Amino acid sequence: MTGDFRFGVNMHVPDDRAGWVEKCRQAEDLGFDVIGAADHLGMAPPFPALVLAAEVTERVKLNTFVLNTPFYNPVLLARDVTGTDRFTDGRLELGLGAGYVKEEFEAAGLPFPSARERVDHLERAILELKRAYADPEHKPAPVRPAGPPLLLAGRGDRLLTLAAEHADVIGFTGAAKTPDGAALRPASAEEIEERVKFVRSKLGDREAEFNLLCHFVHITDDRAGALAELEQKVQGVLSVEQLAELPTALIGSPAEVAEQLHAHRERFGLTYYTVLEQNMAQFALVLEALR
Repeated sequence: MTGDFRFGVNMHVPDDRAGWVEKCRQAEDLGFDVIGAADHLGMAPPFPALVLAAEVTERVKLNTFVLNTPFYNPVLLARDVTGTDRFTDGRLELGLGAGYVKEEFEAAGLPFPSARERVDHLERAILELKRAYADPEHKPAPVRPAGPPLLLAGRGDRLLTLAAEHADVIGFTGAAKTPDGAALRPASAEEIEERVKFVRSKLGDREAEFNLLCHFVHITDDRAGALAELEQKVQGVLSVEQLAELPTALIGSPAEVAEQLHAHRERFGLTYYTVLEQNMAQFALVLEALR
């Protein structure tokens, strides 16, 4: 952990064993706190990938970031979660989501449920996991009685209400509201702030860590130029001024990005950031600046 923050890297490029081992070791050596495995077709299977990561690292936490929960039978999921928790010596952090990519359901030969049905399934899975953790007869048993830490990620009211009730970590997606099954678009800082306020209104006395997946990372001495390039990339959905305050866009020199992280912690309460695999090496410069 760097100061009051945690930083994860989400691995999503399919690789052979040697390549996976090398980049997991690199992530730990660079100072990241968490290695995440995405759950999409065409990528490495999350649970075996994390078990292998545990074999070749010593301290990093290992998370599913995040499972497409409607793909999983809740009872079988509980078995895989507790087994992976055991095989990683309790370093597992379980990330769950409701799924959103219609094409993946179609590729798997499954109907694409409505948003309500997908969140229904997520809720059933959460309750089944809790039941399994509490059952003294359930084998394998989790390392801790309450099971591995739970991260729930999403943006809708009902999913975030579930997260406020059950999650140790609440993941904000940085995506704006779009029609179900439609392509995602980046949310503005104000839209993310509204989601954070909604969660805080539901948390009550509970405490939870706030996580954000950072889609845009560019470590450069030319912050203005990089923001202008990003404006073109997002096709004018957000202006340069809006992008400059966006917590999912960490752009600037290592010192500038470190300042942005502190500012976002004050505004949004974000203390746990996840970057994509292709940004791992350049973001390590920010980790150095924070030390």
